[in-house]
Amino acid sequence: MEPRNLADLYGTPLVEWSTVRQRLAEGLDQAPGAGGPDRHTCWLATIDADGSPHVTGIGALWSDDAFWFETGRTTRKGRNIERDPRCTLSMATSDFDLVVEGRAELVTDPGTVAALAAQWAEGGWPARVDETGTALTAPFSAPSAGPPPWHVYRVAMTTATALQTVAPGGATRWRF
Repeated sequence: MEPRNLADLYGTPLVEWSTVRQRLAEGLDQAPGAGGPDRHTCWLATIDADGSPHVTGIGALWSDDAFWFETGRTTRKGRNIERDPRCTLSMATSDFDLVVEGRAELVTDPGTVAALAAQWAEGGWPARVDETGTALTAPFSAPSAGPPPWHVYRVAMTTATALQTVAPGGATRWRF
């Protein structure tokens, strides 16, 4: 991992990746009052067929040093990822704003899908593995996820940029 201080001209220190990881490990509750500025919303940007951006809110999960999300494969973001897996995920916490760039990878390993379903369920979304063992189902999901089954994706990070919103401030980009 290669860090770069983007705020050198202001004399602020590097934001430590360990600080970002530790905060992400605490969870990203989407309930009002739970995050920064008032709750955590993760935004996923994908690339439409004509090259224009498509941005939508998602319920991302941080686990095993990676961001994970789910969606139907026929949704706009699902079709975009199938065609071009490059994506960007962004979010705000009370301590920093974060943008992650990478590639969305479809995950079909039954053990991994089950472990993530359990984590989403623990966080309040009653996800469970469907009859295929490789996708999710639940009584509900975000309207933008389309109908079940919902497939799990891992964002393989290539870069991450954090803007620290608390003292001493700072902005750092990491290349992985």
